[in-house]
Amino acid sequence: MRKYPLTDADQQLIDAALAALRAGADGHYHTVGAAVRCPDGTVFAGVNCDGIHGACAEFVAVGAAVSAGQPLFDTIVAMHEMAKNHLVPPCGNCRQMLYEYSPDVLVILNDEQGDACKIPLRDLLPLAYEKVTGE
Repeated sequence: MRKYPLTDADQQLIDAALAALRAGADGHYHTVGAAVRCPDGTVFAGVNCDGIHGACAEFVAVGAAVSAGQPLFDTIVAMHEMAKNHLVPPCGNCRQMLYEYSPDVLVILNDEQGDACKIPLRDLLPLAYEKVTGE
């Protein structure tokens, strides 16, 4: 698995996700905050929305970016108050969604030793589903 060290820009992304998490905490047991950085450096953040079908924080942050005309991503991070380093990996559904928008996005999470790092999404989602085009 390829791992990359975090940069100052990554720490700012983490701070944005943590701020979204803390601002959006509404008493639900599993509030998550996420932030995504686009290639031009613009950051979009969001929190998960609970409900019968809910939406993960990554979906909310990506939706904000796409709504602003920014459908490509450089790096994403998700945060939870109780997780080590507050970092949580994206769920399988979020991994697939990210792959369909920006398969080369880097994901900030804890590695096997519990250290924060960036990992290519492709390493987290091997043999990802590709849309069938009939070709």
